[in-house]
This record gives sequence, C-alpha cells and structure tokens, in this order.
Amino acid sequence: SLAGRPALSPFRLAKLLQSLSHEHSAHRVAAIDATYRHFVEVARPLAADERTTLERLLTYGPAAREEAAADGGTLLLAVPRPGTISPWSSKATDIARNCGLAAVVRIERGIAWRVHTRDGAPLAEADRAALLPLIHDRMVEAVLDDPADAVRLFAHVAPRPLTTISLHAGGRAALERANVDLGLALAP
Repeated sequence: SLAGRPALSPFRLAKLLQSLSHEHSAHRVAAIDATYRHFVEVARPLAADERTTLERLLTYGPAAREEAAADGGTLLLAVPRPGTISPWSSKATDIARNCGLAAVVRIERGIAWRVHTRDGAPLAEADRAALLPLIHDRMVEAVLDDPADAVRLFAHVAPRPLTTISLHAGGRAALERANVDLGLALAP
C-alpha cells in the first residue's frame, strides 16, 4: 500500500461540501480531504531499485497541500469493487511491467477520504449515509473503513463452471429463475 497525492483540487472538495450541505443540511462535517491510495500485488518482495521505480510511477498529480490533514478524522476508503479489475488497474499494471517491474502482478487505486467533524467526534451515521453517494459509485466501488480490508482487492477465486439456460424449453420463466438463482440483476 502506497500513499499518493491529492485526488481532488480544493475547488472540488469545496463543491463536495456544498453538495453534502444540500443533501443533508444538518451535517457536522467541517472538512474533507481526498488522497489517492495505491495497492500493489507482487509475486515476490520488490528489490530497493524496483520499489523506487514503483514509487516514482505512482507519484503523479499536484503536490500535497500543506493545509490537508492526512491523519485524524474518519477514514473512508473508496476502492474498486472487490472481484473486479478497474480500467485504471489494467493500464497502470501494463505501465509497471513495461518499466521492468515484472514482479508486479497488479496495481489498484483507491481514494482515502479523511472526514473531519466540527466537534472532532466520529462521523455520525446520518452524515456518513449522506456522504457515501457523493464519494463513490456503488455500482463499481466499495467503501472500506479499514485499509487492511483492501487485501480483498486481490482475492483470487476460481471461475465458476459455465451455466446454460434453456430458453427454448423454459422461456421467460427460466430466465427469470436464473436471474434470481445466479444473482444476475437483470432488468425486466
């Protein structure tokens, strides 16, 4: 896990707070900061020069702001949904390999959101519920409370066997049953 640079400009962070106020006017959020967090799956420990190359590759964007609070507050870590590989990951992993980092199996990127309340108390559930839709897309991302849970990004699961659905024999009812049984979430 490697810390990155700011994920949003001060302007975008201000807009986010404005959106939060619009959605939940009674919120207690005083400040929000967002920085990239990189998670790297490696086949073996990296040598010192490989680690330096990786750190250089993952140092991009504007330098950290001095007023940004990297610690304290409530941490919300928005990452690609476990079990998926993001397009960013595919390209970043290719670039790492092209730079001689053969030990890098995969790189993923998330955003570490630090949320500070006016009174310094933990983030209230109502504030969290109003903030989550503003900081991640629940269709393709998950929010973790503990950075150690990011290891789930690299879980390797054997593919399930191919399943067929006999539409000829069962028609629409067979497809509707498969939708429920396989968790396909098909629209009507």
